[in-house]
Amino acid sequence: MDSLTYMQLLRSNRLFRRLWLGQVVSELGNWFYFIAALGLVRVVSHNAAGATTIILIARLVPFTVFAPLAGAVVDRWSRRTVMLITDLTRALVALLLLLVHAPGDLWIAYVCTILLSLFGAFFEAAKNAAVPNITGDRDLLAGTALMFSSRFLLMSFGAALGGWTAASFGYKAAFIVNSLSFLVSAYSVWSIPDRATRQDREPGAADLQIKQRRRLSTYWSDIREGWAYIISHAPVTAILGINILWATGGGAINLISDRLGGLVFAGHNGISGDAAVAVLYFAAGMGLFIGMMIARRVGTYLEMRGKTVGFIGWMLIVQGFVFAGIGLMPTLVLASVMLFLSRVMLGVEFAIQETLLMRLVPDKLRGRVSTTDRATELLIWSLSTALAGWSLRAITPRTLTVVSGLLSASAGVVWLVLFALKRVRLPQRGIDQSTQADPEIASV
Repeated sequence: MDSLTYMQLLRSNRLFRRLWLGQVVSELGNWFYFIAALGLVRVVSHNAAGATTIILIARLVPFTVFAPLAGAVVDRWSRRTVMLITDLTRALVALLLLLVHAPGDLWIAYVCTILLSLFGAFFEAAKNAAVPNITGDRDLLAGTALMFSSRFLLMSFGAALGGWTAASFGYKAAFIVNSLSFLVSAYSVWSIPDRATRQDREPGAADLQIKQRRRLSTYWSDIREGWAYIISHAPVTAILGINILWATGGGAINLISDRLGGLVFAGHNGISGDAAVAVLYFAAGMGLFIGMMIARRVGTYLEMRGKTVGFIGWMLIVQGFVFAGIGLMPTLVLASVMLFLSRVMLGVEFAIQETLLMRLVPDKLRGRVSTTDRATELLIWSLSTALAGWSLRAITPRTLTVVSGLLSASAGVVWLVLFALKRVRLPQRGIDQSTQADPEIASV
């Protein structure tokens, strides 16, 4: 049976619709905050690249460090409760940015960014692990693509609105909007029953034994179990590996956008640095959104013809070369077009790759594996950002963009080589049957 379209999924699956709507509002607030925080730090620090690098790393490192633990927590405890607690906590933390006024207050911005990233790791782990159970296997690709596409659409409009709000009403307004968005998200999550977020909804004798075993185990043993699964399953290892390799170059994207927009293109045709940064984020977000939106049809076509592996590899290669071309563009418009095209390709590839990963991993391990994937990628992303910030002492932002693009393309080369040499093969049925949703839940 064909997967539902995006609109059919939203109309027919009430629980997915609630979770999706909460994310839409929350992501809008997140991008309001991110653009405003970058602008505030840039102004307070007098355009210091070091301060921008710190705020970017503060956004990445906590997620990297705590994501594996978050995965173990959401595989063991109520995913709904985890999402509720993290949303309410982030609503309070977001307001602390209102206290940043001078260079001596920058530490507050760093701490708030760290805390938002930390709690965000737990929310993302719970949400990502819950989505396959709410959508069911048939609609997993559509659900995954819709979740991520809406996130990137909100990245575009959130960045644009964040830049406009900061310019028109000041940075404080953006921080207040972010706080309110978490409250809306919490309400949406609260309306979803806990049993819908995981597979083991009806505890029996086997479940009681599992619970007993879990009481005797530790979170660290859960994390080790997740790593053991990753290492023993070559396709899963390969997916995590190429994401890490992509991040060696692609991880510098936020710093590149800030430096190109805030410095290189600032003042061109009278555009401000904040506005130029917002334009680049808008282009990236729209590209990712469109890529995700077409992913359902592209992914279905590729699955029917057995061309998923080749598509993932070649898309990673091409997007990297197009991204490298951004550094050669003389104007903000042309740079934005190139960024848009590279993100369209990356968006399609990511949706298909993420769906493949979710189908390969059983429900009981999905939280740990997905957060480990994200955490290791962001660890390299953080290191890439730090090295990129250091490299700007010797090279220009344009040169950094070219190098970053070529490094990200190398992930596609490695992926294709692994399969060409038959070092990695997909199983005949690369879908774990445990992702089938409860009929009653999938239809509400």
